[in-house]
Amino acid sequence: MSVTNAAMSEVVVVSNRGPLKFSRREDGELVARRGAGGLVSSLSPLLVGTGAIWIAAAMDDDDRAASREGLVEAEGLRLRSLDIDPATYRMAYDVVSNATLWFVYHGLFDLTRRPRIDRRWWQAWAAYQTVNEAFAQAVADTAPQGATVLIQDFHLSLVGTHLAHTRPDLATVHFTHTPFCDPTGLRALPDAVAEELLSGLAAHTACGFHAQRWAAAYRDCCTEVLGRSSATFVAPLGPDPDDLSRVAGSDACQDAQSWLDDVIGDRRLILRVDRVEPSKNLLRGFLALDELLGQRPDLREKVVFLALVYPSREGLPEYLAYRTEMETLAERVNRTWGTPGWDPVVLAVSDNYPRSVAALGRYDVLLVNPIRDGLNLVAKEGALLNTTDGLLVLSREAGAWPELAQGAIGINPFDVSATADALARALDMAPGERRALSGAVREAAGRRTPRDWLNDQLAAAEGHQPG
Repeated sequence: MSVTNAAMSEVVVVSNRGPLKFSRREDGELVARRGAGGLVSSLSPLLVGTGAIWIAAAMDDDDRAASREGLVEAEGLRLRSLDIDPATYRMAYDVVSNATLWFVYHGLFDLTRRPRIDRRWWQAWAAYQTVNEAFAQAVADTAPQGATVLIQDFHLSLVGTHLAHTRPDLATVHFTHTPFCDPTGLRALPDAVAEELLSGLAAHTACGFHAQRWAAAYRDCCTEVLGRSSATFVAPLGPDPDDLSRVAGSDACQDAQSWLDDVIGDRRLILRVDRVEPSKNLLRGFLALDELLGQRPDLREKVVFLALVYPSREGLPEYLAYRTEMETLAERVNRTWGTPGWDPVVLAVSDNYPRSVAALGRYDVLLVNPIRDGLNLVAKEGALLNTTDGLLVLSREAGAWPELAQGAIGINPFDVSATADALARALDMAPGERRALSGAVREAAGRRTPRDWLNDQLAAAEGHQPG
């Protein structure tokens, strides 16, 4: 489906975080720069100069100051920032979106302790409703007649209900970037909350997911809770090869190569690139390396496990505790197996995208072992960037697994021993087989781009199945 700029001028994108970040210069003038994040990186280049409108929450005082100017045009983008009461926003974002829905959809709760649905939680749920109402009102006030509205992710699950009443002329799509749980997992939420969430999603023309498995789970939940199904479509996001090439050729990426030379030396490289986040399964990755080194003395001092991880949601105690546990485990592995000239684990906790791109270009093994993941774009980006016939060890719980299974080494993410065996298999594989598998993953990873993903959403808004 080819979309003209004229058609895109009648498109409204709605997300929690927007494509522009505002700050003040020394003279007090507000200036905008391109924001960060996977959604922004994938979608922003496609909207530049099209006239499409993006609606998002203001993140700080400078963003809120910009919101008072109404619709702002900068960097080729048109943005309306919403000035939502900070306390209300934090309750909705921290308690409901991140500490509840994220954990439910990823199957992360220790149900003997969490979730705790108490008075504070219900206050946060009221805040979540308020935030969604604010977004819906902004869309109703801003969207052109008959516009297509693309609502992104689980922070905004209730917007569709409001728009169905206030702007029935709009074609609305909701895209969930996370997994979706099955009906059993959804029972961790109060009955009324589950019904309100699903009703909000089902109010759209269609709901999109990165993998058929998540779409099916959502439909099963609708059937059990609402007594009816809901229209869905599957549209996996693909990497932007032009953007990857640009970053790979940048000075920052070249500077990172010398750091990597010092860290890796002439050793084999096992790499992971992740957020510090429980669903990413960082701990079992280090445990697998520990087991591998115990079983394979010949690999000691011959391999480096480089973990390039960046902080995430450190306002939540669960995330801070997870980071501490991760750092402690990495230190333990190094104490157990390290020598004066070799640390088996190199843990770098910082947000350094050029360094990650540089490392993805030279891994021997890329470990992507999430407990559950909506997609995992790193698995695809690594395949496109790698120049060393590197192999992908991939969790079968990642949304990207069905696309990449032909060339990846699949693992059960809970099985540490199987993960250790998969790492060993990847390191031991003969060059010809390595070349064949890495080529298969590269070919699969390059089949789709962000443009395909956007076009699939636009097609779904018109009632068409992608493809």
